[in-house]
Amino acid sequence: MVLLREGMCPGLDEVLLRRLRDAHIKTVEDLVSSSTEELAEKCSVSYTALLTIRRVLLAQHAAFPVSGADLYDELLSSTAILSTGNPNLDVLLDSGVYTGEITELAGGPGSGKSQVCFGVAVHISHHLRQKVVYVDTTGGLSASRLQEMLQSETSSGEEQMEALQRIHVHRVFDVYSLLRCLHRLRSGELQQACGGGGVGGGSVKALIVDSVSAVIAPLLGGKHHEGTFMMSQVSAALKTIAKDFNMAALVTNHVSRNADGELQPGLGVSWSHVPRTRVLLERPPTVALRTPALRSATIIKSSRRPCFIQAEIDLQWWSRSKHGGTGKRKLHQTDS
Repeated sequence: MVLLREGMCPGLDEVLLRRLRDAHIKTVEDLVSSSTEELAEKCSVSYTALLTIRRVLLAQHAAFPVSGADLYDELLSSTAILSTGNPNLDVLLDSGVYTGEITELAGGPGSGKSQVCFGVAVHISHHLRQKVVYVDTTGGLSASRLQEMLQSETSSGEEQMEALQRIHVHRVFDVYSLLRCLHRLRSGELQQACGGGGVGGGSVKALIVDSVSAVIAPLLGGKHHEGTFMMSQVSAALKTIAKDFNMAALVTNHVSRNADGELQPGLGVSWSHVPRTRVLLERPPTVALRTPALRSATIIKSSRRPCFIQAEIDLQWWSRSKHGGTGKRKLHQTDS
């Protein structure tokens, strides 16, 4: 609240201030929300003079009104949808991962979370020609694996090298290092990179953290609240980066089983509010031997898609040769 004081605008002198206080009008909000006609009569002051003061104060202190339609148009103009490179996963996610949001992949060991992250990074860097910040907390990312995937995309060594240069890798192995990394990105490194240009060209459009649970989960539980606090700090930093830099944030999470024995993402209820979209990856037991790379992807949280719809994702999609006349690729998808 802004207190009324002498000299804030022409006509607001000591005498009028005293009369306004006697009428219990002490702040700008009090004045502009009161009936001007009743207030003029109560303070024995000119209605026109009081109306003029009210208009000046409104111009100086009121927020400029913006309609909901204008805000929606602004949102649409600033939101981009980045394809994951896998058509089945794109369909499941309503075209891909969205900038300004956090998308989570949850799954157990061997479910393919990292493989999907590798594929998304390669697709964005090569096909979309945009930069990717990849935060590796498990040591599972290797340049040779990325290059192998890129070799299936293009036979040009120069294009492969350019795509690799657009993937900026940060290795962290505890939550404190993760927070420092995110703060550095937020405070300076992303501002420089988002300007475009530089080695490889493009701007940073995606932030991948594989995995958040690997560094947060060890601090959770017990009587200490440090883990919950650090988790809130990480979530705030991720949200800020996604929104302020108009980036898509893709994170991975482990899973646990609830009282009914069903799989659910880890890190508890507090973290469940952080991702805008959550996808559960599982290895279908009935097809594991026939198609080892096939995974079941289920939407368990989304503001755009119904929950519990599924698609079958072939993890080898990102590694299949897409040049040199290899023929058509086969899609795997369940009814949704």
